[in-house]
Amino acid sequence: MSTFDFSTLSPDLMLDALFHYGFDVSSGLLQLNSFENRVCQFRDDDRKSWVVKFYRPERWSLEQLNEEHQFVRELAEIEVPVAEAVERDGQQVLSFGGFYLSVFPSRGGRTLEPDNENQLLQLGRFLGMVHQVGAARPFLHRPTINHQTFLLDSQQSLLQSGLIPPSLEKDYQTMMQQLCDKVGPLYKPEKIRRVHGDCHIGNLLWHDDRPLLLDFDDSRNGPAVQDLWLLLNGDRLEQTYQLSLLLEEYEQYCDFDHKELRLIEPLRAMRILSYMAWIAKRWSDPAFPKNFPWFSTDQYWQQQVRALDEQLKFCDQSPLSLMPQW
Repeated sequence: MSTFDFSTLSPDLMLDALFHYGFDVSSGLLQLNSFENRVCQFRDDDRKSWVVKFYRPERWSLEQLNEEHQFVRELAEIEVPVAEAVERDGQQVLSFGGFYLSVFPSRGGRTLEPDNENQLLQLGRFLGMVHQVGAARPFLHRPTINHQTFLLDSQQSLLQSGLIPPSLEKDYQTMMQQLCDKVGPLYKPEKIRRVHGDCHIGNLLWHDDRPLLLDFDDSRNGPAVQDLWLLLNGDRLEQTYQLSLLLEEYEQYCDFDHKELRLIEPLRAMRILSYMAWIAKRWSDPAFPKNFPWFSTDQYWQQQVRALDEQLKFCDQSPLSLMPQW
């Protein structure tokens, strides 16, 4: 099996893995929207719905996967609404046919509304609880959000990918270098903890009148603000109001260092480059050219040159602050 390869993960192998661990699949497998891993929903003979996740090979070690699930278990124990995997023989990370997998009870729900005050307040409360637990000790095996991995390594991957059009490579390299030079001195977190790492609306559901936090696959050590800034949208005033609502309940459960707000634009810059590098690294996976056809077009890379230039300007702005009444 080559690095990051799903070529041997056939439907028959997936079914064999589930039967091996005692799941009777009566409905067949419905593939869900996931690119990094292979995720399917199924029903058993009792009409109960489940979700199985087959982890992309060689991305995380068994120790790193177990740390993810241990974090989720700790959150579930204090009643943070999370999706916890079922156990088989005392393990939540299972192994079959060269793949690691986990199985979860299927949870329904609707998308959170980013401008719903009640939902933001509740989400802030649970994120405060997440970070209270996350601050107790760091991950030992999972990585830390840092300038080297998310910017410098991403820059190198993109330049070596062969996907940047030759006519734009010089401009793109210049913009990436300027961004790396700018963000390095700005991204200096004073405290890290275990965080969700990818806390955006797509990884949240409104379930049983409260938010449900999904998919801790990208959890790692990082600053608390990493799990807040991805939830902000709209203009600066709207983002300030949303942030104020989130922190109103958050700070009932966990202290927040407001100096971390200066990390938002550096973190955004790191995400822009790392997202592009992620697609480039997975380009040999047939699912990526199929679902990201625009990634190989000149128009896309022209837009990204402009986006990097815009992000440079954002990094020079003063950080967000709370509304005066907060």
